[in-house]
Amino acid sequence: MKITTFNPEIITSESESVVKLFEELGFEKKHNPVVDTVVNAEENAVSRIRMKDDNGFHVDIVEIKSVPQTITGIRINVDNFEEAYDLLTEHGFKLAPGVEVLTLPTAKIAFMVSPSGYIIDLFHHIKK
Repeated sequence: MKITTFNPEIITSESESVVKLFEELGFEKKHNPVVDTVVNAEENAVSRIRMKDDNGFHVDIVEIKSVPQTITGIRINVDNFEEAYDLLTEHGFKLAPGVEVLTLPTAKIAFMVSPSGYIIDLFHHIKK
């Protein structure tokens, strides 16, 4: 398994103020595709904004309306989802409560929570 991207992620119920702060820090919106928006129900809507600064640093802002407080995590893109998922579960990670592995036309995604509570947002981009 190869890690292809690794960066911080902020998960919040209100992304506008977080995006504004990072814009003031010199980050620009780089990616906000419609396909990355998943709606299971209104309160579980997920919207992603990828931001990048001039130094090449990335931060992802993930808006989930049902999140009770803002939390941080790590986004990890890998070239082999199953291998990474198995490795994390061997180390005690579990899917976040109420969340399933998402398989979209362009990505496979899992919000994984460690035994101590930190989050890894596991991503695998599906290339056509």
